[in-house]
Amino acid sequence: MERLTMSIRFNVVLAGMLALAGLSACSLASADGSTGPLPDPAVDAAPAQGNQVAVLAGGCFWGLQSVFEHVKGVKHVWAGYAGGSASTASYERVSDGDTGHAESVKILYDPSKISYGQLLKVYFSVATDPTELNRQGPDVGTQYRSVIFYGNDEQKRIATAYIAQLGAAHAFADPIVTQVTPLNGFYVAESYHQDYAEQHPNEPYILFNDAPKVAHLKQQFPALYQPAQQVVSVDLH
Repeated sequence: MERLTMSIRFNVVLAGMLALAGLSACSLASADGSTGPLPDPAVDAAPAQGNQVAVLAGGCFWGLQSVFEHVKGVKHVWAGYAGGSASTASYERVSDGDTGHAESVKILYDPSKISYGQLLKVYFSVATDPTELNRQGPDVGTQYRSVIFYGNDEQKRIATAYIAQLGAAHAFADPIVTQVTPLNGFYVAESYHQDYAEQHPNEPYILFNDAPKVAHLKQQFPALYQPAQQVVSVDLH
């Protein structure tokens, strides 16, 4: 419960700061670190039939889940853990920062409506800052690192090519530190973490860190944006 306790303390401090400053949390959102709109991936997957899965990490999974639940073509998003073993896939253990896990999301999507490369463009544009090493915003530790967990050779090829493309284009002021790692397992997080941002929309942590990401998604990708309630409910399997 370490981060939840820290979040409560952060909420109290932030609420006081916002009140004193007379500003809303969203107005204090930091820039995403990019030097301009990101290019479309030069290497991408062709449209296909049937559901596919992407697993991404980059900071607190509350914000990642909230962003991708608003992307057209996405059917469901789970918050969870990837990178470590099943025996340590719990919030209390992962919060120690020594399990190998990263807080991650599993994205079930329709590849006839959105491609894997487009998901990565959203990821790099609004969901995470790929230049921050082992942290995102106020959250520090290897469990918050930026990682693309690829499930097959095509995903690896697309992710590696896009990172190289962004680097060559100097899309970010600092080097991209996002890892591209094979997916060896995804473990769904505890129920109280699922749809956390949607369930706690007025919590200062959410207002300051996560709501601006969804706002940026709507602003930068209006053709891809969807209200979260349009995401269908499906079984994990």
